[in-house]
Amino acid sequence: MVKTISTYYKQHPLRTILFAGLFIRLLAVVFSKGFGWIDDQFLIVEIAQSWVDGTDYYGWLPDVNSINKPKGFSFFYVGLHYLIFKFLELIKITDAQSKMYIIRLLHALWSLLIISGGYKIVKKVGDEHSAKLTGWLLAVLWLFPFLSVRNLVEYVSIPLIVFAIYQIITPPNKSLRWHWLWIGILLGIAFNIRYQTMIFTGGVGLVLLFQKKWKETFLVATGIIVTIIVFQGILDYLVWDQPFIQLQGYINYNIHHANDYLTAPWYFYILVILGLLIPPISFYLAIGFFKSWKRVIIIFIPTFIFLIFHSIFPNKQERFIITILPFIIMGGVIGWHQITSNLDKKTGLKQWHRGSWIFFWIINFILLLPVSTMYSKKARVEAMEYLSQYEDLTYFMIDDVNKTSLRPPPMFYLENWVYYDPIMKNADLEEFRHATKWKRPENQPGFILFMESKNIESRVRFMQSVFPGLEFETLIEPGIMDRLLHWLNPINDNQNIFIYRNSAVYPNKLNDE
Repeated sequence: MVKTISTYYKQHPLRTILFAGLFIRLLAVVFSKGFGWIDDQFLIVEIAQSWVDGTDYYGWLPDVNSINKPKGFSFFYVGLHYLIFKFLELIKITDAQSKMYIIRLLHALWSLLIISGGYKIVKKVGDEHSAKLTGWLLAVLWLFPFLSVRNLVEYVSIPLIVFAIYQIITPPNKSLRWHWLWIGILLGIAFNIRYQTMIFTGGVGLVLLFQKKWKETFLVATGIIVTIIVFQGILDYLVWDQPFIQLQGYINYNIHHANDYLTAPWYFYILVILGLLIPPISFYLAIGFFKSWKRVIIIFIPTFIFLIFHSIFPNKQERFIITILPFIIMGGVIGWHQITSNLDKKTGLKQWHRGSWIFFWIINFILLLPVSTMYSKKARVEAMEYLSQYEDLTYFMIDDVNKTSLRPPPMFYLENWVYYDPIMKNADLEEFRHATKWKRPENQPGFILFMESKNIESRVRFMQSVFPGLEFETLIEPGIMDRLLHWLNPINDNQNIFIYRNSAVYPNKLNDE
C-alpha cells in the first residue's frame, strides 16, 4: 500500500497533494461548524439569508423611510451567497446547518486552486522540489483547512490572485490582448470580494511598469476597471441610485474609524506571520522570501507593499494578513531552497535543518486535526438552534451585563428574523425593572439568554423580579476548542449560555407539551 502510494506520488505529485488537501478540507466541511469571526457570519451569511427570507434584517438596502444608509461593503460576494441560498431554498434545502455544509464544501473546493496554483507558480519559477514542498504547505498547514471553509473574504479572494499571478508568468496560448485583459478581470473580481487586494494589485502593476510592459499594464488595468464598473458602479447604482457608493462608504469609514478597533505596533503582523508559520521554519521562509526577491519579483513586491501598508495602518486584526501568507510561502520555499542547496557539505547544519523540519511537521500535525475540525462559536450557534424549535417566537432578550459590547446572536441559525434586546453593562436596570410595558405578557420576552456564569444567580434573581415566570430551560456550553482559545486569550469570548424560558409566554417546554 505504502509503495503504491509512493509510486503514484512520484508520477502524480500535484494530484496526490490535492487529494491530501481535499481530504483534510472535507473533514473541516463536516466537523468545523459555526463561524470564525464576526465578518464571515454577520457580513455575509446573515445578510444573504435575510434577503432570501424577504427581509433586510441588518438594513443593507434602501428603505421607504430613508433610514438605512450604505454600509460600505461590496454586494458581490454577499450576492453570490444570496443566489446560492435562493437556489437551495428552491430545491427544498432550508435547514441552516444543511445550507452551511454546502457552503463549506463549495469554499473547500474553491480553496484547492490555491494549492494547485501555488504549486504551478513555484514549479515554473523555481524547481520541482520547491513546488512539492509549497504544495504540501498550502495543502496541510494547520490553519489553512479551517480557513478554507470559512466565509472569510481575506481568504476567499486568494485563488483569484494566485491564478492571475500564474497567468502573468505563463506565456499566453491565446490572444495576447485577451490574456492580459483576463488577468485584470481576475484581479478585479478579487477586489470586489476584498477591497484591500487592490494594494497587492497595485504592486503587480508597479512590477509590470518596471518591466516596461506598457500594453500589458494597460490591458490589466482595463480588465480591473471593467469589473469595478460592473460590480461597484452599475450594481450600486441599481440599488442606491448612486454608483460606487459602497466603496466610498468603505474608504470614508476606515479613514475616520481606523483607531476604533485593535491597534498594535508596526511589527505586529511580522510576529503574526512568524507565529502562524511555526518557528524556526517561519524564520527560514522569511529569509528565503527576501533571498528570492529577484526571481519572484511579481510576488515579492506586491506582498511586501501589502505588508507595509497593513503594518502602518492603525487597525490591525490577524485575519487581515492572511491574504499574503501563500505568497510568503511560495517565495520563502524558493529562496530557502537556494540557500540550503549546498548543505550536503556541512553535515552539522544539514542535521539541524532536517531536525527543524521534523519539529515543524510534528507541531503542524498536532494542531492540524483539532483546528480543522473545530466547531467554532458552538454555544452561540446552538443557542439559536435551540430557540428555533419555538417557531412562533417573536421576541427574546440577551443578558450580557458583564460586557460593554454585545456578541450578536447568529440569527441565521434561529431561522426566524425576530427582534431581541441586549441588556449590557451600562444598562439602567432600575428603569428596566419599572418599565410599565412588562405588565402585559405579550410584551415580555419568550426567553432570556444569560451569557457566561459570572454572577449568574443574582442576575437570574433580578430578571425573575421583573418576569416572575422565568424558568431554567437548558445550558448551552462552548466547544472544547472554544474553551481552549478562551483560556489562551480571554478576548476570545466564548461563553456558557443559560437559556431561561418565560412561562408567561411559553407555559411548557416543547417536549413537555
